[in-house]
Amino acid sequence: MEYGSTISSFDYENSRGQPLDNLLSKSKSYFGMGYRHVINSQKTLFLTGGISYNNYGAIGSESSVDNYFEWDVSYLGIKAGLDFRLFQLRDLSFFAKGSIASEFMVRGNQTINNDVFNLVGEEEFNNNIIFLRAGVGLQYPISSSTAIYAGYSYGKSVLISSGENSEKLTLGTHQFGIGFIINLPNCYCDF
Repeated sequence: MEYGSTISSFDYENSRGQPLDNLLSKSKSYFGMGYRHVINSQKTLFLTGGISYNNYGAIGSESSVDNYFEWDVSYLGIKAGLDFRLFQLRDLSFFAKGSIASEFMVRGNQTINNDVFNLVGEEEFNNNIIFLRAGVGLQYPISSSTAIYAGYSYGKSVLISSGENSEKLTLGTHQFGIGFIINLPNCYCDF
């Protein structure tokens, strides 16, 4: 289980290929849970899989047309990845990790000036978003069956569009989280 903060940035291009300037990142939260399984005898390589609930946001303005805009979206994701133990200092282990996730919008709105629009069903946001993430983490056992975990990851989305609209939107994220790794009953797994 993991809970943390996501700092997200939106990279948007309109149908003429022009970027939307003055977009600022927003900090939101994320939650994830899953399963991790050791896949080699040295216990340095772990296969991971799970689900996540991610919140992303951005805020901006365009002074030439006196506009204010804000996005607030939530995605449910399924992810798979690998954790590699780089080294260990006594009980403290350091990891490099990478993952790929498929995420689907479950809630979202866009505010332009004082008008709020529902984004569920909108082509630019409602597509299947593939996220590639890489990062580092550390873990420390606090009992024979539980370890505390902290980590950072950077992610970038690849938007798979099936529509005729040539607008493009990608998301970049920095995620900082903390969580727990709990051995399943009768597992006697080594962290």
